[in-house]
Amino acid sequence: MTQANTYDYIIIGAGSAGCMLAKRLTENPAKKVLLIEAGKNDNYIWIHIPVGYLYCIDNPRADWRFKTVAEKGLNGRSLLYPRGRVLGGCSSINGMIYMRGQSIDYDSWVQATGDDSWSWQNALRRYKSFEDYHSDANEWHSTGGEWTVSKQRLRWPIMDKFKEAAVQAGVPASDDFNRGDNFGVGYFDVSQRAGWRLNTSKAFLKDATKRSNLTVLTEAVVRKLKIDPITKNCYGVEYLKDGIAYDALCDIECDGEVLLCAGAIGSVQILERSGIGAAAHLNALGIPVIADLPGVGENLQDHLQLRMVYKVSGIKTLNTKANSWFGKMMIVLEYILKRSGPMSMAPSQLGAFAYSSPEQKSANVEYHVQPLSLEKFGEDLHSFNAFTASVCNLRPTSRGSVHITSTDPEAPPAIHPNYLSTDEDRKVAAESLRVTRKIVGQSALAPYAPEEYKPGAQYQSDEELIKAAGDIGTTIFHPVGTCKMGRADDPMAVLDSQLRVRGIHHLRVVDASAMPTITSGNTAAPTMMIAQRAAELLTSE
Repeated sequence: MTQANTYDYIIIGAGSAGCMLAKRLTENPAKKVLLIEAGKNDNYIWIHIPVGYLYCIDNPRADWRFKTVAEKGLNGRSLLYPRGRVLGGCSSINGMIYMRGQSIDYDSWVQATGDDSWSWQNALRRYKSFEDYHSDANEWHSTGGEWTVSKQRLRWPIMDKFKEAAVQAGVPASDDFNRGDNFGVGYFDVSQRAGWRLNTSKAFLKDATKRSNLTVLTEAVVRKLKIDPITKNCYGVEYLKDGIAYDALCDIECDGEVLLCAGAIGSVQILERSGIGAAAHLNALGIPVIADLPGVGENLQDHLQLRMVYKVSGIKTLNTKANSWFGKMMIVLEYILKRSGPMSMAPSQLGAFAYSSPEQKSANVEYHVQPLSLEKFGEDLHSFNAFTASVCNLRPTSRGSVHITSTDPEAPPAIHPNYLSTDEDRKVAAESLRVTRKIVGQSALAPYAPEEYKPGAQYQSDEELIKAAGDIGTTIFHPVGTCKMGRADDPMAVLDSQLRVRGIHHLRVVDASAMPTITSGNTAAPTMMIAQRAAELLTSE
């Protein structure tokens, strides 16, 4: 073991939270910051071309390549569970949709933590602090921040017709899904800059690396946290680089901290390898227990998308446009010349937020609509024209778990999302499939003779639709909640409302795992907002 260097802050994970923290904390030149990332640099071309997510997911160059256990709710299927392993983390491989969630989400966080600093109004202020919005600044948006929010650079006639049909079905048109009530249909805003993907490495870390008080280590896997078993002080980390073990120490005498930003899967793994978690589980693996926190790895929440596919005729989709060499050549040429067209598009272009039933208090299902279809991710597009309308339950009541099965830092964990395990989630699944059919049945789409290819019109009863949901459901890559914040009297809360790990000093978890409940939409922007809150706490102390 070589002599360890000492830092004021050690950040583990250079993803959506870690990159922002690195920039914010190095604004004070007196503070030395170490940022540790298990993956490589983000100098891989497919990270930056928007359509390149197809080549990043399940690719060891950018993805941890996790899988779930076989899921009962998915009729025994196991799913790929992508998590970014590269500078920028999941922001380097995600769908680029900029989505804050709804005000009701933050009300639930305040209730769970007893801390009004997580209210919608306070969250909105933080979002605006790092935003560079495509239109003029107003009460909802700001300009001049690091995070560019752009309009998409393409439209599809089939998407416009789906939007028209949704309006006919009672979903109002919307030009902004980020004002606290998302009920509506419209094109998503995206995290892109001039037709290129914007990841947090580019937005935050690029400038921060010019500062002499920041050290960035890539391809360095954290084995465990260094914690004094008597004082419960977290005073550093042990990591592996090029097969050699190193220590990095934190100057806790000057209120230094270790900031765990490895995500809803990775942060759990590191905590458990370090002796923080459910004592019974740690004992079974021979790990000395530093803090018995049974909530570590529990409360896993995710959005399960139900991918309904409709064949259409008389209107073009990407399926046929991309199924010839000439079509592919024109797609490439359009991107080279204009930074537009299919290569510039996020995985989903059109969005809609709707009510699965009148009893819901706010929009509780979200649509990601695409001018394409395929059997499953990674396979070729279908040869016929079709569109996909994926619908997800925004507030699932099912709760899963993630836990390590080995002390080996490269060993995959057991990920058990527990999809469709509650009566409420199964009910919403059946209802949402029927809402999709209602939209597609409107007159706006009638000229194109939409035919339900998946799951198929033969599924009609609640029982049949629930089975169909298990057949076509898949993750939309939004795992959260596995180190949740909570009140002092909540035995499953891992963190307090200031993101500090219960019973451990100088250690916070700053990522999507801190969410008590999942936000109503895509989770990248809320993770950055959490990092902004942590930066405020650390720089005001």
